[in-house]
Amino acid sequence: MSTAIIDIGELVTNDPGRGDGPLGIVRDAALVIEDGAVAWTGPASGVPAADEVFDAAGRAVLPGFVDSHAHLVFAGERAEEFAARMSGRPYAAGGIRTTVERTRAASDDALRANLRRLVGEMARQGTTTVECKSGYGLTVDQEERAVRIAAEIADEVTYLGAHVVPSEYRDDAAAYTRLAATDMLAACAPHARWVDVFCERGAFDADQAREVLRAGIKAGLMPRLHANQLGEGPGVRLAVELDAASADHCTFLGDADVDALASSRTVATLLPGVEFSTRQPYPDARRLLDAGATVALATDCNPGSCYSSSMAFCVAVAVRDMHMTPAEAVWSATAGGARALRRTDVGHLAVGARADVHVLDAPSYIHLAYRPGVPQTHAVWKRGRRVDATGDRPVPASRRRQDRAR
Repeated sequence: MSTAIIDIGELVTNDPGRGDGPLGIVRDAALVIEDGAVAWTGPASGVPAADEVFDAAGRAVLPGFVDSHAHLVFAGERAEEFAARMSGRPYAAGGIRTTVERTRAASDDALRANLRRLVGEMARQGTTTVECKSGYGLTVDQEERAVRIAAEIADEVTYLGAHVVPSEYRDDAAAYTRLAATDMLAACAPHARWVDVFCERGAFDADQAREVLRAGIKAGLMPRLHANQLGEGPGVRLAVELDAASADHCTFLGDADVDALASSRTVATLLPGVEFSTRQPYPDARRLLDAGATVALATDCNPGSCYSSSMAFCVAVAVRDMHMTPAEAVWSATAGGARALRRTDVGHLAVGARADVHVLDAPSYIHLAYRPGVPQTHAVWKRGRRVDATGDRPVPASRRRQDRAR
């Protein structure tokens, strides 16, 4: 089954060889999906025949967003904590333990349903690739449960047993670090692709983070790292040292951190929703970009420091408060996220890419920042299947026929 999307006013391919500028924009374009992949892109006048036709009616079409940092296996919420921060209480890592208690008490079905709800919420907003971390169980059995459930639904799964030191190990962080690097890791590795550590004051120091990450690498997982969120520290340089795919947060950076990122393939993944929700300073994206570092944007959707699943919101904040251009922000939310996951099949719409397609209800990608807070997703395809309004489900054939008739 093939589908042609015709009358695209502005097609963002993220393939500079196919169109104008770094976003590879093709105007008055069309795109053909076949067998879950992009089979053809080009001018609308030359579109080949397809089994089905979707008329974009002059709208912009982008690659699906790639959200490379999210914590979605959890129970409960922390609205009161958010309200307290807005009243002046500073953010600290310790609030994670509140979610740990509720997650441990939740059933598998409850965690699975909440994860599915959030991934569906993301899909309806144009996010077609989602990374999901564990980290709210913090026992061997609970962390294994989290990554196992995540692997059922999310595109990418990360083992984050070293999120914080749980209450029962409060007086022996070294023992918990050993557990996270041994038995817990062994239980979780079969369900995950990545290993992550929250390297921050109140969580894990550089030596502890290195112990867990090296053990993860030995077990066949690839490293990524929470780094430099609450202050300058060793996290970014440790990420570069271990050739981590990404250093995430990067809120407080020294010159050595920026230089390290710019001279490596480690992506600086910025999470502007966190700064919005915690009233911390925003990362200096302009400084990183001007230095030559690769930047990604992600939501960090979680119940504590940022309970938003909207990549469009992150794009708007990055443009307004982090001094990115609209083109840079859109690239970072698509191709940049793919780089942070070391994926070559998503984040772009070149021929052969996974057919993750985001049709905006707008004539240009610029509207993602130009009209903040306004729902602008008109239609989404994930792996070549149309996403239903209720989540990541294929649209029935009857609905597709109705769309063509409009």
